[in-house]
Order: sequence, then C-alpha cells, then structure tokens
Amino acid sequence: MLIGALLGVLIGALLGLTGAGGGILAVPALVFGLGMAMRQAAPVALIAVGAAAAVGALQGLRQGIVRYKAAAVLAASGVVASPLGIRLAHHLPDTWLAAIFAAVMVIVAHRMFRSSQGHASEPGATAPPGKACQVSAETGRFVWTSRMFLTLVAIGAVSGVSTGMLGVGGGFIIVPALTYFSELRVHSIVATSLMVIALISAATVSMAWAQGFTMTQGAWAFSLAAVGGMGIGRLVAPRIPARELQRGFALTCVLVAALMVVRNFS
Repeated sequence: MLIGALLGVLIGALLGLTGAGGGILAVPALVFGLGMAMRQAAPVALIAVGAAAAVGALQGLRQGIVRYKAAAVLAASGVVASPLGIRLAHHLPDTWLAAIFAAVMVIVAHRMFRSSQGHASEPGATAPPGKACQVSAETGRFVWTSRMFLTLVAIGAVSGVSTGMLGVGGGFIIVPALTYFSELRVHSIVATSLMVIALISAATVSMAWAQGFTMTQGAWAFSLAAVGGMGIGRLVAPRIPARELQRGFALTCVLVAALMVVRNFS
C-alpha cells in the first residue's frame, strides 16, 4: 500500500504540474511499481487520473475558466467512443498495447520538448479567421457553429478511444487540439481538459466495473493519494520554470517508453 500511495502522490503532482499530460505516466507507474498487467493497470490509472482531474476541474469552475458546454460535448463524444477502445484493449496482446503506449509517450515527449523551445503556438494568441472554434471578444465564450460542434465531437472521440484502450485521460490529445483549433487561453484550455478527463474517466471506469474489474488495496491507495498529489502539484507549479518542467517531463516520458518496450519485448 505504501508504494501505491507514494506513486499516487507522484502522479497526481505531475498531473497538477503539467495540467493534463502527467496522467500518461500513471499506467507505467502501476506496471513497474505494482507489477500490474496493462489491462489491469488501465482502469486503476483512470480512477486516479479522473479523481485528480476532477479536483482541478472544480477549481477551474470556481474561477469561471471552464468552458463547460464544450467540455460536455467533448465528454459525451468520448464516452460514446471509449467502448471501442476497451474492446481493442481486450483483443490486443499486452506487448502490442505496451508498444502503442510507448509510441504515444514518445509523441507526447516530442510535443512537450518543442513547446519548451518555443516552437509550439502560444495558446490564447490571436488566431486567424479560419479557426474552427472561435471565441467572442465580448463574452470570452465560444461562438457555437456546426463546424465547431463537429470539431469538438471529433476531438472527444479520439480522446475516448485512447482512454478506453490505454487508460490515459486524454489530456495529451485535448490540450494540443484545443490549442490548435480554438482561441482559448492556456488556463482555460487546461481547466476544460481536466473536466473532460474527469467525465470520460468516470464513464470508462464504470464500464470496466460492469465487466468485472476489481480494485486491490494498493490500487485504492494509489488512486486516493493521486488526489492529494494534484493539490501539491498545483501549489508548486507557479514556482517551477515552465521550460525546465516541460523538458524534464519530456525526458521522463522517453525513458519510461524505452523501459516499457524493453520489458515487454525482451
């Protein structure tokens, strides 16, 4: 239980520090730290990440920076798509799941590193007229159109499949997608993403429970500790330079991805 709790605090803190990307390390932490198989680790990771994300989303709601209507569309689309991911996870061998997960981690690491070098577009910057998700200059809220609605549905569906198959919250998809397709500022993007993660994770875990999933004591310790870790991460985040945090996270993702490949294919 102690190892599970320590790992949970670490993952929750990373989730708070990185906004949404830290959740991708939850599955490797359970695989290496608690010896779980990928299929067993995925729902546990979702419980931990979803609960921690809910804490962050509630803070965002109190601050009025969550675009809750957009979050509802993203989450509904993700919930509809997540059973496809669950079915894929049950039909793919653990080695293939590990390989896909490692590839996703490398992609996330590459995006984080480029962002630390200033190559990524700054969220909230003035956007060209062609952006799918426009924000009203008067209210700061989305201007709803059919194009925007379909864009959000597509983002949510991709996030839902990844959530069901790999046990990740989907923030690594939602955050860059909203950055690219919308005019929202970064703090609003992160808070909205956390709300979507919490909603999709809750629905996906419910489906897994209906299929016979059970939690061990170590898994519960991990999940509960992640919520406390989220609070720690959000307190510490303003004191850590964003560039160093992004580069350190990118390096960690690459190392963990390499360990997963070696562990499952050696």
